[in-house]
Formats: sequence, structure tokens, C-alpha cells
Amino acid sequence: MNLQQVVTRLETLADSEKIATKERKFGIKARNSIGIYHKDLKVLAKEIGCDNRLAIELFDTGIYEARILCSKIYDPKCITEEQMNQWAMTFENWEICDSFCMGFFAKSKHGLAKAFEWSGNEHEFIKRAGFVIMAAYGFADKTASNEAFESFFPVIEREVNDERTYVKKAINWALRNIGKRNVDLNKLAIVVAKRILANDSKSAKWIAKNAISELEKPDVSILDYPRLIYRPMANKALHRASR
Repeated sequence: MNLQQVVTRLETLADSEKIATKERKFGIKARNSIGIYHKDLKVLAKEIGCDNRLAIELFDTGIYEARILCSKIYDPKCITEEQMNQWAMTFENWEICDSFCMGFFAKSKHGLAKAFEWSGNEHEFIKRAGFVIMAAYGFADKTASNEAFESFFPVIEREVNDERTYVKKAINWALRNIGKRNVDLNKLAIVVAKRILANDSKSAKWIAKNAISELEKPDVSILDYPRLIYRPMANKALHRASR
């Protein structure tokens, strides 16, 4: 598809009532929105496939939904640090921030560096972006060592007093996801959460209590990444079956 064809498809999907619905139900406010649900953009992205040039053209239209679509068809291996900085500056709500960070920026070679850098940014959604990358990194790199995730803990503890809704929710999300990566990180995340609980701020206490509540559940879902370490018996059985 070329740019005009995609824009025409977006216009076909557009529904002004969805703009109000997204704002009312999900707190999503966006300039130049034409009213398309995220799930419909995902379907269109799958149809288009990876196309970096088209992705940039879509972003440059300024149409909100075209920018979300950009994040779904650009190859993470090709994104530059400059592009990441430029695009992050345009984040205006949690939806577009998360769309760029979860399946895109977190898979970039610059992702970890940006997570640390952005976690201290004053802009609400750039700061959120740093923590969303931390939350998504466990899925983006299934073989990363525990040390990579342990390095997030000091940053999380440093920022837990931020009372802004979309920042504290992202910090909590990062802490919970790290704690669900494997049993060792689960124990460490709980220790960190209990340390955060000693803070006086409402934000810190909410982050900690919510994380502890989930991570201490007997049936908490643990990913067991890296699988070579945390599922050795299953890996041995798989190896024997393939011989």
C-alpha cells in the first residue's frame, strides 16, 4: 500500500463518536484524531506488514491514528536514537506512548538506554515511556540476564514519589512485570516493593501495595525467562524429542 491508499483506509474506518468514547472511557485525548480504535489499527498494520518508508510518511501526516499505525509497521532494528527522541516528544497520551514503547522501542537496540534516560524526564508521557519500556523489556528480550532487570530497581525506587497518574501506573507496571519474569526476580521485586512501602507519599504506597498484592499471590503467573535457566527439565525433554 502507498500513503494515499492507507490514508483512504483510515478515513473509511474513522468515526467521530469513537473520539468521545475513548476520552470518556479511557482518558485518551488526542489532537488530530479521526476516531479509530486501536484494535482496528492492529488489523490494518498486519495487512500492511513492515514498511519503514510508509511508516515515516504516516507519522508525518500528523493524523493521530496514522502515527499509531507508524509504530506498528516500522522495523525496530532500524529505528535511530534521533527518531526515538523526536517521536517521543510528540506523545500526548498513554495510548500512543504505549503503542510506540511496547512492541517497538523496547525491541530497539537503543531501548534500554532510553528507558534509563527517559525515566528522569519531566514530560509526563516521555517519563512514562521510560517505564513502559522497562515493563515491556521482559517480553522483548526473553534471554536477557537478571542483572538487566535488577538495574531497573534503583530507578523505580528513585521515581516512586511522582504523583502523576500515568507515571505512577507505569512505574507499578514495570515493577510487577519484572517480578513476574522468574522466581528470583519475583523475590527481589517483592523486597523492593516492601522497601518502597516505607515512603510517605501516596503514590509510593499505592505502587508498592499494588505490586505486593499481585506478586505474592500463590497463583501469580511467572514467565520463567530465560527458559534455558528456569525450565531446564523442559528444555532437556524438548532436546531429546528433537533428536
